[in-house]
Amino acid sequence: MVSAGLQELPAPIKPGQPLTALAPMQDVTTLDFMRVISEYGSPDIFVTEFFRVHDSSRLEKHILRSIDENQTGRPVFAQLIGEAIPHLERTVADLLRHPIAGIDLNLGCPAPKVYKKNVGGGLLRDPARVDQILQALRAVCPGRFTVKTRIGFDDTAPFDEILDSVRRHRVDLLTVHGRTVKGGYRSAVDYDLIAEAVRRVPCPVLANGDVTSASSAVQIIAKTGAAGVMIGRHAIRNPWIFAQCRQAFAGEPVTPTTLRAVNEYAHRLFDATHTATIPEGAHVNRMKKFLNFVGQGVDPEGAFLHNMRRTQTAKALFAVCAQHLLRTPDKLFAAEPYDGVIARPNCEIPLPAAVA
Repeated sequence: MVSAGLQELPAPIKPGQPLTALAPMQDVTTLDFMRVISEYGSPDIFVTEFFRVHDSSRLEKHILRSIDENQTGRPVFAQLIGEAIPHLERTVADLLRHPIAGIDLNLGCPAPKVYKKNVGGGLLRDPARVDQILQALRAVCPGRFTVKTRIGFDDTAPFDEILDSVRRHRVDLLTVHGRTVKGGYRSAVDYDLIAEAVRRVPCPVLANGDVTSASSAVQIIAKTGAAGVMIGRHAIRNPWIFAQCRQAFAGEPVTPTTLRAVNEYAHRLFDATHTATIPEGAHVNRMKKFLNFVGQGVDPEGAFLHNMRRTQTAKALFAVCAQHLLRTPDKLFAAEPYDGVIARPNCEIPLPAAVA
């Protein structure tokens, strides 16, 4: 039961269903990517890339576009990353002049260049500071104020204090990525601690971390009692995932995806994110970052990934797509990533179980 005083959240696309959200991903969840995702089935909620907040910061224009020019019909939350309270308050005041659905605070970014500045996931080393920031932001957010967090920095000891602060300062929605900051994307997701958050805080909780498919979304919600799921990397791999979740939540068969449709997605994404000012090689390299995830569902040997990563031109890139996706166009794209086919080997190879 949501306690009195909490803001009502945006309604899901299908009334009564669990919420779905596209996770904020730096250099990924741009306006162009949101537009592409919406063509395959929007999430209930979008969250922007983080606005960097410091003494000389100003609202980044390219992130503002994902708010001001967003025609998907779905609410967009603006995410902040920072630790200086006066500048966070100033940034909130600036954002309230734009059509945002709410303000979200990033307490989970695991990038070392971020947490070493004591922002994002770095703040989890100082729960007292987190409490001060939540108090200040709650006071200046007349609408929805939400938080996205991990379960700790290098261990989960601070998590209880973080949950106490969320409760104390009437956060309207909490998203919990069930890994520590140091766990990155390698350690196992602790769904039991997400379930603990559901029990402890009065606001709805979204479960985040290894939501790989519509089937896994159903299982994670059942295991944690969460109000919904936030999906990041696996929405890059499978832009149909939000529509598939709605089918699964309704107990309907999930519509499978063919390799022909995946090829069309690759072309659409390339066209949507390309501008005349970006050199061809640079845009091809950016596309590889997206296709690294797509390749996890193309073939179990990783041949698509191997060949795609070695292309340098758009012609070569789409020749590889045609070779692997159109040779058997009616073959089904894997609903779950193939075991051992890793999108980002440097940061996603699982840790040994003993240290995960």
